[in-house]
Amino acid sequence: MSVAEGLKWCPDCEQIKPVENFPSTTTKAGGRHSYCKPCHNARGKETRQRLHGGSREYHLRRRYGIGEKEFQELLAEQGGVCAICGGADPQHLDHDHRTGWVRGILCFNCNGGLGQFRDSPTRLARAITYLRGTTWQRALIHPGVYQMCSPTRGRPPSPRS
Repeated sequence: MSVAEGLKWCPDCEQIKPVENFPSTTTKAGGRHSYCKPCHNARGKETRQRLHGGSREYHLRRRYGIGEKEFQELLAEQGGVCAICGGADPQHLDHDHRTGWVRGILCFNCNGGLGQFRDSPTRLARAITYLRGTTWQRALIHPGVYQMCSPTRGRPPSPRS
């Protein structure tokens, strides 16, 4: 079959499409996969379903080395709640980014929080110290005049206020 330049034939859907509709790859001489993007994605989805029972199972096994069964067992060990805040229905598998070891299952916010602190116990300890030491309160400095101040941090109220 002869196909004009800039076009490519997909053997799955048997259509001729622009080359841009085929995923790029470095493993093929032409730099494009054999199947168009929709067919390529459908084939990948079918393979994940056939070999792993679904995308979630594939994702858990590829990224963390455990499957949905182990995920559910760990969640049951945690009492079905987030390992940090105790919130219901956590869905995020937390792992140590250095070792790859699974630590527990967290809710979206707790998982994101650890990520924002880059899994650093030092950063988290500093955040705890900060939270405990910055209780801003209103201080009466003149009748009817208040200033916000902290008993342990920040500047004391200005004498000229």
